[in-house]
Amino acid sequence: MVIRMIEIKDVYFSYSDSLALNNINLSINKGEAIALMGANGCGKSTLLKLINGIISPDKGHFRFNDEEITYKKLQDSKFSKLLHQKIGFVFQNSDTQLFCSTVFDEIAFGPRQMGMSESEVEERVKDCLDLLNILELKNRTPYHLSGGEKRKVAIASVLSMNPEVLVLDEPMNGLDPKTQRWLVDFLNKLNKAGKTLITSTHNLELVHELSSRSVLFDENHAIVADMKTEELLENIELLKKVNLVDQYYHYHGNKEHRHFHDHN
Repeated sequence: MVIRMIEIKDVYFSYSDSLALNNINLSINKGEAIALMGANGCGKSTLLKLINGIISPDKGHFRFNDEEITYKKLQDSKFSKLLHQKIGFVFQNSDTQLFCSTVFDEIAFGPRQMGMSESEVEERVKDCLDLLNILELKNRTPYHLSGGEKRKVAIASVLSMNPEVLVLDEPMNGLDPKTQRWLVDFLNKLNKAGKTLITSTHNLELVHELSSRSVLFDENHAIVADMKTEELLENIELLKKVNLVDQYYHYHGNKEHRHFHDHN
């Protein structure tokens, strides 16, 4: 049975005079793995912020689990907390997400905010440390960790809330190939376990592993395609048109190496 989780209808959003979302219409079902694609500055990150309730539409509607999410409702801290419990956001830059003095406190922050008992909090933290295989980082200061370790802690601090939806903004940025491979496999496991994944990326080599469906933005901040990821990757003319690849791009299917020029 298909359960519609996110419904975005006729949405516009501007930063002062600069249009960031241009008449966006998008439906996302429970359990889907979706990629938002497009050149830098096309609106992907803005849409993720909207889905996470950080910003509200200037015009149009955003519904989550059949409830309209409005600016007024988001001003209610109880409502806002519940939404952030259900939709977890992993920022592009882990440094903006991590602010506690130890990794343990970082992962415990969300459950504590939810008013859990300290024994429940400890259990949640331990589960997340185990899940991400970072038990040895428990008492470390996040600030001193490597980029890959920070990303794992940031993901753990979101998963400790057990969200229904995981929203990730360019999660592969700044990670070495080994950590990228680990993250792709980890996100696939979460998706198979029933989590809905929404990932913004311009990594054409990994996007088919991160998503089954892709939503493509153009430089006018509008959605120009919404299709199976494999079909989009085969549509080279469209990818060129939105400046995601150049004339040297060749698509070789799943298994082989893809050559592309990244415009970001």
